[in-house]
Amino acid sequence: MENVINDVEIKLVALDMDGTLLNNKGRISQANREAIDAAKDKGVIVVLSTGRSLLTSREHADDLELNSYLVTVNGSEIWDENKELVERNLVNSEHIQWMWELSKQHNAKFWAINTVRTLHNELPEDIHNWEWLKFGFSIDDDTTRELVLNELTAKGEFELTNSTLKNIEVNAAGINKARGLEVVCSRLGIEMKNVMAVGDSRNDLMMIKEAGIGVAMGNAQDVVKQEADWITATNEDDGVAKAIQKWVLR
Repeated sequence: MENVINDVEIKLVALDMDGTLLNNKGRISQANREAIDAAKDKGVIVVLSTGRSLLTSREHADDLELNSYLVTVNGSEIWDENKELVERNLVNSEHIQWMWELSKQHNAKFWAINTVRTLHNELPEDIHNWEWLKFGFSIDDDTTRELVLNELTAKGEFELTNSTLKNIEVNAAGINKARGLEVVCSRLGIEMKNVMAVGDSRNDLMMIKEAGIGVAMGNAQDVVKQEADWITATNEDDGVAKAIQKWVLR
């Protein structure tokens, strides 16, 4: 596999944030910063591709001085280099209502992201007056989580992933980080074969599979490692820097 991808020229690096770019304290290591700066100096575009909203990801993009696109909320929103909205893909408010009731039925913790803010374990009374981007379930019990996942799957209306082994992330059907990156690449005139995508969870799986080089973190879920072209070090051991050094700065 490594021989096949050795010839790939990387023009864009897509980085997940939590469990990937950020260490377990939510910070960016000096080694990661230096590698990202070196990639930018080489003319490579660096894009954050995250399950977070713009509100909670923008500060990191600004901190890294990334003058590029942002793929947020697992691809529900795409922002250009001026942080102007390019595309927004909503979850129907009726579906948000249904998932809220499903969470109560199974006594599950949840969070939901609308176009203004992220809410935890509570929703406004006027649910249908808001535009919704994602719903997430946080369920420690494996059996309960499987039941909820089965109900969501049976509905046939959603893109289902996770960002940890204990949660379920729900986006509109067909919306994921890979599709968000395809939009970005189309606007930049870059092909997906010239993208390196780095991540650790199921919400990174599609971009890792569709990128020219898909990199799983050392701390990634097993299913992500199985689909990746290469496995780097963990988020505590500068895994992003090591991937950039190997495949971009080589």
